[in-house]
Amino acid sequence: MAEIELFGTASCPYTEEARESLEWKRVDFVEYDVERDAEARRRFERLVEAPRMVPVLVKDGRVIQVGWQGRGCVVGA
Repeated sequence: MAEIELFGTASCPYTEEARESLEWKRVDFVEYDVERDAEARRRFERLVEAPRMVPVLVKDGRVIQVGWQGRGCVVGA
């Protein structure tokens, strides 16, 4: 399993930027769309307090970053 997890949405441009940065750096990661994947949404809701924002980067089960370069998309607002 990848060490890094990316929680985001297809509609959030900052999720796309985070993904592209990880790919550029050749970081092995798994991506979850919290709008399309119910289990990912539940995990995301346990990890991040309201207001919930994507993208979220998780390493070894711990949140290491919420948002991307100071920006993000609120989910479930």
